[in-house]
Amino acid sequence: MADKYEDEILEGEVSDDDDQEENKKEPEKYCTLCHRAESQVGKMIDLPNNIHICPDCMQRSFDSMNQQMQTGNFNYGDLLNMPNVSMIDLSSFQNQMGQQKKPKKKKAEKKEPVLDLKKIPAPHKIKATLDEYVIGQEYAKKVMSVAVYNHYKRVATDTMDEIAIEKSNMLMIGPTGCGKTYLVKTLAKLLDVPLAIADATSLTEAGYIGDDIESVVSKLLAAADNDVEKAEHGIIFIDEIDKIAKKKNTNQRDVSGEAVQQGMLKLLEGADVEVPIGANSKNAMVPLTTVNTRNILFICGGAFPDLENIIKERLNKQASIGFYADLKDKYDDDPHILEKVTVEDLRSFGMIPEFIGRLPVIFTLKGLTKESLVKILKEPKNAIIRQYQKLLAMDEVELSFDDEALEAIAELALEKKTGARALRAIIEEFMLDIMYEIPKDDSIGQVTITQEYIENTGGPIITLRGQEVPRLESQA
Repeated sequence: MADKYEDEILEGEVSDDDDQEENKKEPEKYCTLCHRAESQVGKMIDLPNNIHICPDCMQRSFDSMNQQMQTGNFNYGDLLNMPNVSMIDLSSFQNQMGQQKKPKKKKAEKKEPVLDLKKIPAPHKIKATLDEYVIGQEYAKKVMSVAVYNHYKRVATDTMDEIAIEKSNMLMIGPTGCGKTYLVKTLAKLLDVPLAIADATSLTEAGYIGDDIESVVSKLLAAADNDVEKAEHGIIFIDEIDKIAKKKNTNQRDVSGEAVQQGMLKLLEGADVEVPIGANSKNAMVPLTTVNTRNILFICGGAFPDLENIIKERLNKQASIGFYADLKDKYDDDPHILEKVTVEDLRSFGMIPEFIGRLPVIFTLKGLTKESLVKILKEPKNAIIRQYQKLLAMDEVELSFDDEALEAIAELALEKKTGARALRAIIEEFMLDIMYEIPKDDSIGQVTITQEYIENTGGPIITLRGQEVPRLESQA
């Protein structure tokens, strides 16, 4: 028993000695900043020169630096108030921050102007290019060419003296499918400027369901690859502008009508607008940038379906007064009635005077006739027929259309009352079976679309390589 007791005492003495040796080897660490022991705050972060920082002080330091680095004004006051912070060399942080900001200054040094006055094409050259792609609408193309030329002369010279040149914002009035959108697209491509196309039907007053008015500027910025300077010289086309006319005989708040017109006034005239980068809506996670709309060309277009009746009513009222009064039905069958539109007619339609005043260039487009539809099919550079001919040429097959077939297609398009948009749908329908069968048979060399095939009374003429075969009967 005594031997056993002595052994326990010896083991206890040995263990006590080991603990003392461990304590001597690893003394407790204290935070250099707050002087709290490691046993109180947790494991220390070891830095060179025997500097120890507790997790709490390190986090406080990072929070202070991150907050102030984001604002671009780093202040060491919060860190200097902490005890013994002078032992840490903070000048290295300042040097690193200065080095990070230097490249931003270099980007803005030598930058070529977005628009050069010498490179702006003259009105007759603009119209000549439009003639290659757009059939008819001679007056509209002439007006647009002059307005665009004057606008970009104003932008290039940036005249801000006593004689300030106002913006040449445009309002296009014409039936659906007459080429309003196509004209603007061709114009933007010619001038090599970013283009944004928006639909007025989706716009609402800020705070309501739908797109904010400023979203059209966001689309332009996206089209310019987030280049603000490039976007500030672009074109914004707002289609279906007649849909934001004032609502008549309503007691509800007009959030998609007059309110949208009021909200667009500052954009049309020129204002600084904060828009998100890379997104259509503002939120806390998306950075914002400022775009000035002073040099952005706004083009608005709409069909204004009831405007004809308003014009007729005004003209009939004027014509029925005096000894030389005309018949009341004089203007009922006038195909060019829209050309007689005035600002008063637009006000009667539901457009507010302030909105109309910011669209000084107002012109109309004519509805398409059978003859113009036939020309659209075959004459433009990228005519629909040429597109299908190119597709079949890739399969080494020649495609042709009879003149009678083109007239039959134009008549079908007129019945649909959707303008030139109907042409593509009609041809696509009749070309479906042909484009499906041709890749199967390598012996086919030529396909001719006939009037009978369009009218479903016969089939196309299929010519094999080296020989001619009778017409195929329609499968319809």
